[in-house]
Amino acid sequence: MRSSPPDPVASVAAVVAAAGSGARLGRSTPKALCHLAGEPLLLHAVRTIGRVGVAHIVVAAPPDKVAACSALLAPVTGDIQLSVVAGRASRRLSVAACLREIGDTELVVVHDAARPLVPLTVFGRVLAALHAGAEAVVPGIPVTDTIKEVEDARVLRTLERGLLYAVQTPQGFTREVLVAAHAAAGDAEDATDDAALVEALGVHVSVVEGAAEGFKITGPVDLQLAELVLANRGS
Repeated sequence: MRSSPPDPVASVAAVVAAAGSGARLGRSTPKALCHLAGEPLLLHAVRTIGRVGVAHIVVAAPPDKVAACSALLAPVTGDIQLSVVAGRASRRLSVAACLREIGDTELVVVHDAARPLVPLTVFGRVLAALHAGAEAVVPGIPVTDTIKEVEDARVLRTLERGLLYAVQTPQGFTREVLVAAHAAAGDAEDATDDAALVEALGVHVSVVEGAAEGFKITGPVDLQLAELVLANRGS
């Protein structure tokens, strides 16, 4: 636990993972640049981050889209420092590349551009937990489906649903903890999220309330659902 709370804005950097392909969306365009209500997913995500109180936003973009993403995001980031780096072969390596750009900010929130509709309140809960002294915090929602562990098309066991949460982003960390977690991972590419790397260090990860709107855009149905959510917000 930290001895004193940091400055609520100057101490926070945001990392945005946006280098993934759009293959499962059935698009030739990188996923983060696919349009939702006429604007790229990445723009929706960064516009929200710009409203939560951070000093620096670092985006991992498709390597051939770095300049295009910089031009796209500059109008919505305003006075916030913006850096766009070339994404790597995996999400984990892309986040690690972003961490090398954030400087000495004390806190880091890591967000997926593929989750463009996360409400401001979720960002607020994550940041509040960090400012209160948490070293790692993730938003999550209780799982409502029955979950079974399966191998070779055979059910091995049914998991206790009451203990399961679907974890979302933004995930928040102290910079020291997150950098250490990525350093310990070396060249490994198979981490499903940054919290998994931090867990491997034995660091306590807190959970705050997520939101149904924090779902990840993976396939065409998700994009259709996101269109409906935005239309409902507009009405």
